[in-house]
Amino acid sequence: MYQALYRKYRPQTFDDMVGQMAVTQTLKTQLQSGRLSHAYLFTGSRGTGKTTSAKILAKAVNCENLQDGNPCNCCKSCLAIDSGSCMDVLEIDAASNNGVDNVRDLRDDAIYTPSQVKMRVYIIDEVHMLSISAFNALLKIIEEPPEHLLFILATTELHKVPATILSRCQRFAFRRISQEDIAARLQYVAYQEKIELDDSAARVLARLADGAMRDGLSLLDQCASATTGELDADKVYACLGIAGVMECGKLMGYIADHDTARALSLVDRFYAEGKDMGALLDELACLTRDFLILKTAPREGIALLSGVASDDEVKALSKRFSSGELTRMMQVIQQTAAGFVRSTSRRMDAELCIVSLCQPELSLNAEAVNARITRIEEQLKSGCFTAAPVIPQASDENEERPPLLDDMDAPPETDIYAAKEQIRQDTPLGFWVDMVSEIRSELKPPASGFFVTSPNAPIEGALRDNKLELLCAAPFIVDVINKPEILEMISRKASAKLGRAVRAVAVDKTTANSRTKQMEQLLKFGKEHSDIITIK
Repeated sequence: MYQALYRKYRPQTFDDMVGQMAVTQTLKTQLQSGRLSHAYLFTGSRGTGKTTSAKILAKAVNCENLQDGNPCNCCKSCLAIDSGSCMDVLEIDAASNNGVDNVRDLRDDAIYTPSQVKMRVYIIDEVHMLSISAFNALLKIIEEPPEHLLFILATTELHKVPATILSRCQRFAFRRISQEDIAARLQYVAYQEKIELDDSAARVLARLADGAMRDGLSLLDQCASATTGELDADKVYACLGIAGVMECGKLMGYIADHDTARALSLVDRFYAEGKDMGALLDELACLTRDFLILKTAPREGIALLSGVASDDEVKALSKRFSSGELTRMMQVIQQTAAGFVRSTSRRMDAELCIVSLCQPELSLNAEAVNARITRIEEQLKSGCFTAAPVIPQASDENEERPPLLDDMDAPPETDIYAAKEQIRQDTPLGFWVDMVSEIRSELKPPASGFFVTSPNAPIEGALRDNKLELLCAAPFIVDVINKPEILEMISRKASAKLGRAVRAVAVDKTTANSRTKQMEQLLKFGKEHSDIITIK
């Protein structure tokens, strides 16, 4: 019968343990010196070796031929414990035996001396699942156990274990195993099993294991059984239903460009190929975290990267985001991932998440506004600021619109933009950017949140002679901005910037566009039918 790799290659001695040198060396020293405690508490995340170490310790305390602190695995006691036939070494799952009656039965049996080995050992896994009454029943015997009794408790959630239990145990913390150690172990197991494992695939599996050796071996087992030939990174991605480094990097590039259409198209392809949406968000979160680390600690952060992508790829992509954008992106991704538990449509949730990441202007909360502001500030600081052109919202190719200050750096494509050159002569470079920053600093929410410099901003500035039109994207924005004190302040700042009297007015852009279109249609009609118009 086939045996899973994580069971087949479970360590049998402390020396076989990977990545837990501090724990194993201390236990070996105690065994050699005979200074054992009566109760141990092993803590740490899943798959790091807590239960395995407990079983090795149970064998070692009963071994008839201890070898440098390790069980010999050859004596009668070791063989009996390995086979599970030793009735004096019991492994109890507290998740299914968490009642006070279960612990009372254990306590009543514990007073009897062992029949097969030197010490009776109780291994209680997931001990934090015990009820309060069960902990109280266990407390007395842990405090004053018979000499032949040893308790080994294991938990992934230390904070749920009562302090009265903690104070009576020697505590050992099992650390997450490094990706290098996991990859090396996977290569060893693959060699033993005659699995052709590529180095890139080993690194991907080690990253996905997230510090848990058991998870890494289980993933290797799954991928090796589902593919033939050499197991490389692409086959791992295909087998586990995840996007992969290159695809996630491409998606991040679209997000940096605010290219919602291409981002959604890529996500749609992922979904069609059977990629897991939760895994996709996890990869995006890891990349975002790496970008943020490099932003805050460019030199020291290299050693802290998750390994989702190569160092060079992370460095290149991180330059395309500001710290404020990355902080907001992480919050959006985490909120979406948390909602997956109760979601009825993960695809829809993921698509909404991508739209929100690509278009921060859709939200006017503090995080979204801060993300857009920091992007502009970093671009201005680096001298690489370019204002994106605003695409005219018109179906008629000849439809005109007032020149926007945000569009001044874009080359004129039609005669509609010919007026830009005249405006450029009258308006200092960066006028609207500076204006927005100064206006925002003097206003309070919600009015301040509308003044941002980004494509499709809620308010855009259009200068017509000595009038600065504040083109508002919605009527409710006009209601907020159209206050005498706000308009007077903006007029004063614009006049100071331009060196002449300028009056600010709030305009509903949708209404203004409608009136402009009607006037254009009227003028067009007059031009086309000038031959039938008679002036008396």
